[in-house]
Parts: sequence; C-alpha cells; structure tokens
Amino acid sequence: QVQLVESGGGLVQAGGSLKLSCASTGRIFRINAMGWYRQAPGKQRELVATISSGGSTQYADSVEGRFTISRDNTKNTVDLQMNSLKPEDTAVYYCNAEIKKSPLVPPLPYWGQGTQVTVSS
Repeated sequence: QVQLVESGGGLVQAGGSLKLSCASTGRIFRINAMGWYRQAPGKQRELVATISSGGSTQYADSVEGRFTISRDNTKNTVDLQMNSLKPEDTAVYYCNAEIKKSPLVPPLPYWGQGTQVTVSS
C-alpha cells in the first residue's frame, strides 16, 4: 500500500516562511513526477509546483520566485519551501506523486491527505 504523508503546515504571518514535506512509503518501484497542489475554500485545486525525476521544475506564476520545490530520490520525499508568504497563499496543500509499484504496471497518481497553510495579514 502506497501512502503519501505530508507535514509542515501551520499558521504564519504574511512575509513569513514555511516548509512542507511529503514522504512516500510502501511498495514503490519508481517515482516519476512529484508535486504540490493547493485548494482554497470555494476554489478548485490548482498546481503549485512540480518536479520531474530528473529535477526539472515548474511553478505556478503566483508562486514563482517565492516557492522552491525539491526532492530526494533516495528517500522518496518532496519538499516545498515557501517564502514571502501572502494571505492569498492560504489553502490546503496536497502532495502528489506518480508512482510505479512494479516494472509491469503503469504509473498511477497518488495524493497525500493535505496539510493546512494559513497566512494571516
């Protein structure tokens, strides 16, 4: 059973920083892309940042220059360093990973349970 477990959310003042971490556990053959998404109340879930297995990154325009995504392929973890946080960054943040459980099956998307990030003004 593959699980993604997030940590690091919380309450922070505008301009502050938080670091989110996500660990993938269970039967894992290979992890392709990993990423972070967020969903604010009343809004659709949106992409925040992704990182390929080779380290190529992509960011939403709204977080470019403030957030940094990184991964450790030896530990099957992905982090999101969030700096210069704004009230509009308030949302539940979800970790996502495309995981192959064996060489014989296609990769499937897995999601974490979500962690709340609240930025006060």
